[in-house]
Amino acid sequence: PAEPTMVLRLKFLNDTERLARVRPGDTVGALKRAYFPGQEQQVRLIYQGQLLRDDTQSLAALHLTHNSVLHCHISQHSPAPAPTGPHASTDPVHAALNVGSLMLPLFVLMLAVLWYFQLQYRHVFTATATTFLAGLTLLFSFMAFTMYRR
Repeated sequence: PAEPTMVLRLKFLNDTERLARVRPGDTVGALKRAYFPGQEQQVRLIYQGQLLRDDTQSLAALHLTHNSVLHCHISQHSPAPAPTGPHASTDPVHAALNVGSLMLPLFVLMLAVLWYFQLQYRHVFTATATTFLAGLTLLFSFMAFTMYRR
């Protein structure tokens, strides 16, 4: 005999709801795959204040009944998978540098090199170039101060 179906209410942070027709034997992972295709890793389901972490757990084991409410949170970024295997540290995704955190030191280094050249090779720098370099340094200093003052 076919397993009876039940309806679950998927409630999102913006108070919208979506109905999901499932079977008690279905797993949390199957529910995510059916109603959030391609976003399974980004979806967090919460039932009665508990995060449903185990995608292999059946809905019946969670004591979900007809018309139960599952709260859904969809993150904008998928979590990084746990490193596995001996070459996990050489994986380019895990080894990628956060370029944003390198911008400040890179810009400071670039300004320092330009000031060094300006002081060592004054004859190459025109008054306009020196004024521009001073203005750029002041602008950068002001921006860095206001950003990192918080």
